[in-house]
Amino acid sequence: MRILLTITSLGVGGAERLLTALADQYAADDHEVMLVRFHGEAELRPSDPRVRLENLNMRRSPPGVLAALGRFRRLVRAFQPDVVNSHLVHANLLTRLLRMVTPMPRLVSSAHNTNEEGRLRMVAYRLTDRLADISTNVSDEAVEAFEAQWALRPGRMIAIHNGIDTAAFAFDPAARVRVRAELGLDGYTPLLLAVGRLWEQKDYPNLLRAFAHLDPGAIPPQLAIVGEGPLRGELEALAQSLGMVDRVRFLGVRHDVPALMSACDVFVLPSAWEGFGLVVAEAMACERPVVATDCGGVREVVGEDGFLVPPRDNTALAAAMERVLRLSPEEREQLGSASRERVMARFSLDVMADRYLAVYQTAYKEPEGVK
Repeated sequence: MRILLTITSLGVGGAERLLTALADQYAADDHEVMLVRFHGEAELRPSDPRVRLENLNMRRSPPGVLAALGRFRRLVRAFQPDVVNSHLVHANLLTRLLRMVTPMPRLVSSAHNTNEEGRLRMVAYRLTDRLADISTNVSDEAVEAFEAQWALRPGRMIAIHNGIDTAAFAFDPAARVRVRAELGLDGYTPLLLAVGRLWEQKDYPNLLRAFAHLDPGAIPPQLAIVGEGPLRGELEALAQSLGMVDRVRFLGVRHDVPALMSACDVFVLPSAWEGFGLVVAEAMACERPVVATDCGGVREVVGEDGFLVPPRDNTALAAAMERVLRLSPEEREQLGSASRERVMARFSLDVMADRYLAVYQTAYKEPEGVK
């Protein structure tokens, strides 16, 4: 099968990690794969050299968009894909528009969140819905959110949970020692870790205020935050105002997230909203205890194998982090093993790839009673 995957850009994010892993998986299974991004440098890229990687170099102006769509049209006509699967809002909408003038045997549009940050985007989804054969999202709650916002009609979107490479995301004792030495930490200092872009969705002010509530104890806990974004200066200023400059580390973009997860004692997701929470599954695969806000599909990921608190409630978040830090080594090990088993069974890359492939290969049927 010829599979053409499109995405807005290939920065360091959950959807981007998912798509590059998916491209590698399909190439390994002997499918012909092209991965097209609309703009930007490829901070992430597939590791399999058989994946054809293309950049449309789109400029953010009407002439720039038209020129990029022209380049995209030529790629589609030359590659002749059996299916096109677009990911993220801009790629979804632009690929749908291109289908009006470019034959595509099957088009699958994939969203990755409950919230596309603006009513106009949801209206655009609704107006172009018929140009896709079917849409997907990363959790049942995210699908329900799209339907509730009238982004599409009921039955036109299905849930496909994100999947991760459970071989890459696994606890590594050697990596734990190496990373903690790099951070200047001994084996006893509690380390909490958060991973994600520094912007409004991830609600890092909630995390910093919760961390400030923790009992410092005999060995004060440390917090490491991985990611970049527009709020970095504001967050650094908040950490300073809370008197935590010496205990909070902003590590920027890192390409050794599995090693960092092995090094931490607690993984924290403080988000205000999420579609799925891919990093939560990654941390669970690394056998880390997880504390996360109960938003989007995070509950579907964590199940009974982690700790959930309401979004935007730093008091509840602090209490959950304290609870995990007080677990005995035996309780941590038991929780970590159960977390990995859950991810292996439900959220592995193989499971996700098979579900997408089934959607690619199955003719869509209009649900009964939907007009």
